[in-house]
Formats: sequence, C-alpha cells, structure tokens
Amino acid sequence: MPPERSGVAGPGVPDERGGAAARGDSGARGDSAARGDSAARSVSGGRDRPPFRAEHVGSLLRPAQLLAARERHLAGQLSAAELAAVEDEAIRDIVRRQEEIGLRAVTDGEFRRAAWQIDFLKRFSNVVVSRSTVKVSFHTEQGDIDRLPSALRVTGKLARPGPIFVDAFRFLRSIAHAVPKLTIPSPSLLHFRGGRQAVDERAYPDLEEFYSDLARAYAEEIADLAAAGCRYLQIDEVNFAYLCDPKLRDEVRRFGEDPGRLPLTYARLINRSIEGRPRDMTVAMHLCRGNFESAWLAEGGYEPVAEVLFNAVDVDGYFLEYDSERAGDFRPLRLVPKGKIVVLGLVTTKRGTLESADALERRIEEASRYVPLEQLGLSPQCGFASAGRGNHLTFEEQMAKLRLIVEVARRVWGP
Repeated sequence: MPPERSGVAGPGVPDERGGAAARGDSGARGDSAARGDSAARSVSGGRDRPPFRAEHVGSLLRPAQLLAARERHLAGQLSAAELAAVEDEAIRDIVRRQEEIGLRAVTDGEFRRAAWQIDFLKRFSNVVVSRSTVKVSFHTEQGDIDRLPSALRVTGKLARPGPIFVDAFRFLRSIAHAVPKLTIPSPSLLHFRGGRQAVDERAYPDLEEFYSDLARAYAEEIADLAAAGCRYLQIDEVNFAYLCDPKLRDEVRRFGEDPGRLPLTYARLINRSIEGRPRDMTVAMHLCRGNFESAWLAEGGYEPVAEVLFNAVDVDGYFLEYDSERAGDFRPLRLVPKGKIVVLGLVTTKRGTLESADALERRIEEASRYVPLEQLGLSPQCGFASAGRGNHLTFEEQMAKLRLIVEVARRVWGP
C-alpha cells in the first residue's frame, strides 16, 4: 500500500464545530492560480484562488454538431483532424459562455471525451476496456435502468506511454481568460470496480506494487500538466461516495475487500499521485453517487468515510453531492478541518427544473452550522454530461442553473 504524503493530517482535536483543530490554510500554497482576470461580473466573495464561491463540476451538455461530428468520425466519415476542429470551435463557444455568466473557473466541458473516465484510463499501458458481465441497476425518478457498464482490467504492468490530457489543457488555457480547470478520474477507479480480480496476478502478485505503479503514472501526467501551466486540477472520485451505500459495501465484501479499509487505501493512493504537484496548484476532489443520463447508482450519507475523506486526503477542497436526500445531511461536515473548502453540490443536473434561490440560501446557511461559511462554495452536484448523451435537460436549462449559482454565490458571499 503506498505510504501517505508526509504532513497529511490525521484525526485532529475536535473544535467547537466537532471538526479537526486548525492546522493552517491548506489552500495557501502560493500565488493565485489565475492566468488573468475573469469576467467582469464574476464572483470573488473574498476568495482569490480556487475553489471559488460559484463553480461547476466539469462536464457540460455537448452541442448537437459535436455529437454528430463524433458519430461521423466513428463511422470513418470524418478524420481525427476534422473532429478536433469541431471540438475546438465548440470549446471556444462554451468557454466564452461560462465566462460571460461570471464563473471564475472554466472547463472545456469535457467535449473531447466520450465518457468522463474511460478516455483517460485507457491510455495507460495494459489497461483493457470491456463490457462488464454483471448488470448494474441505475436508478431514476421514473424507475431503474439495468445496463452493462464499462469494465476496466489491468492485464500487465502499468505505464504511461505519453501525455494524456496535456494537449487538451493547453488548448483550454490558450483561450480562457478565467482560470482553466482540468478534471481527471481518480486512480481508485482502476481497482474499485473489480478489486483483486481486475488486476492480473502475474503482473502484480502483490497489490502494493500495483498501487505504486498507478500512483507513479498519475504523478507523471500531473507533472506534465503542471509544466503546461495547469494550476487547478479536479480529481473525480466516485468510490468514496459509493462506499457510503450499504448495498455497495456488501458488493465490496463479495469481491474480497474490506469497505472499512478501502477509503484509507484510496487516500494513500491519491496522496502519492499528487504529492509532487507544485505548491501553487490547487487540487480538489469531486464526489457523487453516479451520474448517467439523469440516473444514479448509490445512496447514503458521507458519515462512513468522512474522517478519512476530510482529514487523510491531501486535497484543498471538495465538491460534494448534496442535491437530494440520497446524500444525507450536513453533519459529516463537522469533520472538515480549517483551511479546506467544501463546494456544496446543491443544484441538480438530473432535471431541468430551476431551484429557488431562497431555498439554496437556506441550505447554505444550514451547512454553515457545521463548517464556517467562509469555507463554503456552491455548484451543481455533478456534471451535466458524464457521457456524450448527457442528462435529461436542455442547454438553456443548464445555463440557467449556472447563472443561478453565480447569482446565489454573489448574494451569500458578496461580489
């Protein structure tokens, strides 16, 4: 098991909110991550570095022309260069729209990806993508959807043959006036969905070596991203949230793992992956309970993983799903240490109905009973399109939700 990064906080002395005692501002690594000023109407709210008061998770609904171009490319009717040109134009447009509504951090909408995780992980040597033989039930407000999700297998020694998302980041940085944010899947994904059975025993008779090689491959990518100017990185980590669901914890036991130990195992893996980052790079972690065409997979509050999540993972902030009762209450936030930021995912991407600004303010006030208001921000609970087809809402509804987030953040924290 990879060792933790030196200086990672363990369980602290409870303060008056029940969290860990102050250990300094973990966000104060260096100068602001911004390349330049963001849009004139953007929200500062007293924060000059990410995570900001008004944010979004990363993925955005793909425009119809981009989806059509990708289909033509897959059919052999459009070259890679021609597809890239369509992607470039779509990204320029969506970055401009994010900046115009006042977001201080922008993404490329994950427009170059077929899915949020596969396009990254399949670029490692000896990672094979296939269809799972086990049906998974995703839940919707209309009923369950049974599907065979993508499965990942490690068939040999892990390596990173070359940069993965570096060129995509360079393009984003070249066109963004706001802070460019890049999202990548958590390294834990290569283990969680199959456990020991998903990792070739001839290549890795000892899983500790697997974790070490995986962390090294991630560290190489992060180093190249840093060299390209990336100072805001988000790790999309669904498995901590899945380990809050009693049914999924039982599944973990069935493939021979201890759900009580996995959070610490994954914390150490993530820490080793990011330990070499520049001091002025912000790293945040996003957690959700599944996001596939407005469906979800897991349910359960954060309490089973909260101590490890907030005090053993060496990130600067968290994007936490909180748009429904599935995520539980805010009590686990009492364990957030001073200096870490929690961006509350109170706005849902799973349907187009616009939330009430007053109701969002009340929810933020409720969360501030457990963690100080100055350590909070606001975002959707997840992306709008974790895969190409996206969630069941319109582009206009998506943008209305993002404008609402900026508006509420300005009302709560000021301009």
